[in-house]
Amino acid sequence: MPEPMMMKRVVVTGVGMLTSVGVGREATWQSLLAGTNGIRPITLIDASDLASQVAGEVPEFDLSTYLDRKEARRMDRFTHLAVMAAGEAIEHSGIDIAADADEIGCMIGAGIGGMATLEEEMKVLFEKGPSRVSPFLVPMFIPDMAAGQVSIRFGLRGPNYNTVSACASGADALGTAFEVIRRGDAIAMVAGGAEASVTRMSVAAFAASRALSRNNDPETASRPFDLERDGFVLGEGAGILILEELEHAVKRGAPILCEMVAYGQSADAYHVTQPSEGGEGAARAMNIALRKGGLTPGDIDYINAHGTSTPMNDKFETMSIKTVFGEGAHDVPISSSKSMFGHTLGAAGGIEAGVSVLSLRDQRIHGTFHLVHPDPDCDLDYVPEGARALPLKYVMSNSLGFGGHNSSLIFGTFEG
Repeated sequence: MPEPMMMKRVVVTGVGMLTSVGVGREATWQSLLAGTNGIRPITLIDASDLASQVAGEVPEFDLSTYLDRKEARRMDRFTHLAVMAAGEAIEHSGIDIAADADEIGCMIGAGIGGMATLEEEMKVLFEKGPSRVSPFLVPMFIPDMAAGQVSIRFGLRGPNYNTVSACASGADALGTAFEVIRRGDAIAMVAGGAEASVTRMSVAAFAASRALSRNNDPETASRPFDLERDGFVLGEGAGILILEELEHAVKRGAPILCEMVAYGQSADAYHVTQPSEGGEGAARAMNIALRKGGLTPGDIDYINAHGTSTPMNDKFETMSIKTVFGEGAHDVPISSSKSMFGHTLGAAGGIEAGVSVLSLRDQRIHGTFHLVHPDPDCDLDYVPEGARALPLKYVMSNSLGFGGHNSSLIFGTFEG
């Protein structure tokens, strides 16, 4: 009989991010540590008649670094964000793609894809007729085009596809890419999430479902775990990591930021938008990740929570952490990046994984912004005072999506 396959170890060698608090990895990270608020009045669309009029919009960025004007016109904004973040991550890593292109792949999650392009072309269809619909509509709006265009732009010829699992999409892309490398199907993966969700239809639809905050004060709209929270604030952005087989990274002298240790996922099988009672599904995802990583709850030094600022998510996520960590739940610091840049839907898992990696690199965590009135049902350590320096060995990043998708990622300091 053949010998069982030995699973590869996976490390993180590059990070790229664009969010409403910063264009680029370091700009975003320093803004989060400083408690910068990226929620502002919406400018990308006319929001004057919408229930929610604030969002986390990415500041202006220079596409010419990676795309010429003609290429850019044939891509939706969510793909622009993905290409920019991927380019930064690849440069950060220093990986020579041309040398191993057949063994380097791409996996980028998106929850809704090119919604802005679809809205624009629907208007063309209704006002000017079917003959005027753009021939580029399909390759602009389908969610896999972020991964497809990043692959084309950077010459990635390994495994390439897209994950769509609502707000867990970016985390599932990273987890799936992690497993691809572990089983030997690639030596590196460009993976994460991208989303450009600030469109009229997106805002109207999420508001109609009662998921969005109706608070249009940018300074208090996104407030995870606060008693007065009333919904999430839409954000946009991209977060991309370079995951790499340890042996390959060491051989080329790569800058190893940390090790990716485990990926756990589960389904609530409960409701299309509401979390399962008590956060049972999220607790299972966390326990699966811990088991697969050979860890105990006491090994986790920090949790980057999903923390959306919706009444049910924050309450049930708190309950799920208590289920997993027991008496130790009150000892582990937890924070929500969404408190500053909003809910970036399919990009959230990628961005927040990047935040977790940088936390390990710098041995610092950011706080939870806008947490002024503590909710008695959310009584854990959410770091309301701001950034905190502390020794970190293992960090967990959780993402939970509509449809009952739960994903938990664990990263650890690299110790050889």
